[in-house]
Amino acid sequence: MAAPAWGAAAGYVALALGAPRLPRQAVAALTWATLVLHALALATAFGSTPVRFGFAPTLSVTAWLVLGVYAVETQLYPQLASRWTLAGLGAPAVLLALLFPGTAYPTLASPWLPLHWALGFASYGLLGAAVAHGWMMQRTEAAIRRGSPQPTALPLLALERLTFRFVAAAFALLTLTLIAGWAFAHLLAPTARWITHKTVFTALSWAVLAVLLWGRWRWGWRGRLAVRMLYAAGALLLLGYVGTHFVLEVILRRGA
Repeated sequence: MAAPAWGAAAGYVALALGAPRLPRQAVAALTWATLVLHALALATAFGSTPVRFGFAPTLSVTAWLVLGVYAVETQLYPQLASRWTLAGLGAPAVLLALLFPGTAYPTLASPWLPLHWALGFASYGLLGAAVAHGWMMQRTEAAIRRGSPQPTALPLLALERLTFRFVAAAFALLTLTLIAGWAFAHLLAPTARWITHKTVFTALSWAVLAVLLWGRWRWGWRGRLAVRMLYAAGALLLLGYVGTHFVLEVILRRGA
């Protein structure tokens, strides 16, 4: 995994530092090459025996999904300004997965467990994309209030619609993740304890997203209130798995 991971980290650093000065075609080529290297690193890691899983691989997959979504989105919406700050966050995510590969799972409790992981990855990625768009929406709104140049050429209302599409998709996948976690715990392993720190924080994140979507539909919530709730949901979800496993793996030096 080391070679593609180091290559991906170098690519993200190059994008973060040099993209504003590179031609558009060169930036696109470097972006996709970096994402492919990152995908190879992830495939190598999750294809190893025994399977390893933990907070750092989760962060790495989340970064790949967020950056991949943004790369596709900038092709569909060229007026969406490139955020190379996001690329700068990809490098530490990749390198953390090298340093902390996670807990080994010699045998899986259920052949359906990877489905639960995949749903969790997807919900993390989509909520991460929603948070990134919320941050851009907040900066654009602040620029409009100050009368200064907007950080993106995409109209604020269009950016807001994109943000809430990601919120709705993340909510749907998070719902499936919670249902799958309950099913695996109670149907496949009846003696397992389902109510843990992970599920409590994840359920709180789900509840915040539910309230946000309801408020958006019922009362048209937007602006600072919506973005702050989105940040809160993202922080709670991050604490749910990444935070819990960081404490277990790094501080307490225990497995899952």
